[in-house]
Amino acid sequence: MDTTDKKESFWMHTPLDKMTPSQWESLCDGCGKCCLLKVQEAETQQVRTTKICCWLLNTTTCQCSNYKERFRYVDNCIQLKPTNVESITWLPKSCAYRLVKEKKALPNWHPLITKDPQSTVKSGNSVKSFVVHPALVNKAIITYLLEETIH
Repeated sequence: MDTTDKKESFWMHTPLDKMTPSQWESLCDGCGKCCLLKVQEAETQQVRTTKICCWLLNTTTCQCSNYKERFRYVDNCIQLKPTNVESITWLPKSCAYRLVKEKKALPNWHPLITKDPQSTVKSGNSVKSFVVHPALVNKAIITYLLEETIH
C-alpha cells in the first residue's frame, strides 16, 4: 500500500483517539440514527429508539441544521468522543465510530468508501424514509417506537 492509499483509508490504521478533528468528523456517515429520540423502559431499563428525531435534524438531508451550536440548543445531545464510543450502547451496528473501535470494515455505502457525501441516504441506510420531526408528533410516543432495533 502506498502512502496515498494509507492516507485515504486512515480509519483502518488510525485509532480513534489519534485522529485529527477532520478525520473524526468524516467518520460520520450522516445516517441520522444518533439523532432519533431514545426512551428507556422503566421495567427493563432497555433503551428503545423511536422514529422521532431531534428538532435540529434536517429530515431531507439527515444532517444537523445547526451542528456547530447543537449543544447550546439541545441539552441531551451526546457528543461522541473516543472515550465514550464504547460505552454508548445504542450506537447503530453500522456506525463508523463503533466499527473502527471494533476494528471492523466500513460498509460499502459509507461516504469514505464511495466518495459521495449523500451515499448513505441514496443507499437507504439513513432515517430519511421513516423519520418524524417532533413538530409533527401528535400521538403517544409508544406509537413511534421502531419495531426493530437499528443498533
